[in-house]
Amino acid sequence: MSYDNSAVEIVSNFLAASMAPDPVLAATFMSDDVAITFTGGRAMPDPQTITAFNGGRYAWVKKALGDFDWMDRGDHTVVYSMGTLYGEWPDGRSFSGNRYLDRFEVRHGKITRMDVWNDSAEWLLQPGLAKA
Repeated sequence: MSYDNSAVEIVSNFLAASMAPDPVLAATFMSDDVAITFTGGRAMPDPQTITAFNGGRYAWVKKALGDFDWMDRGDHTVVYSMGTLYGEWPDGRSFSGNRYLDRFEVRHGKITRMDVWNDSAEWLLQPGLAKA
């Protein structure tokens, strides 16, 4: 297995643009036919849709980036980004420590697949789970 850190760098740059939020810049790191699936199995066609979705769920949200793990799969590289979310709910309550895990597939210098999981839905359903 050979490590080409460009896949991790592409994902890191995408996440930085997403958190700005700059969905136009974020889109430059994704292939035209990217497959994006968010929590709950929601298909998202592009970063602009992600920004709009997050705008309805949070007053604002950012990622405290943790570790990146990667693996070479021959025709693509899989990159995992793990960390926590912090921000503010629409009602003004702040939150932090909300775990997330994002899985990316990078082919030919572009993100071709993104899968997103986090604790937000659970925290919204049962606010006592959140540690503000």
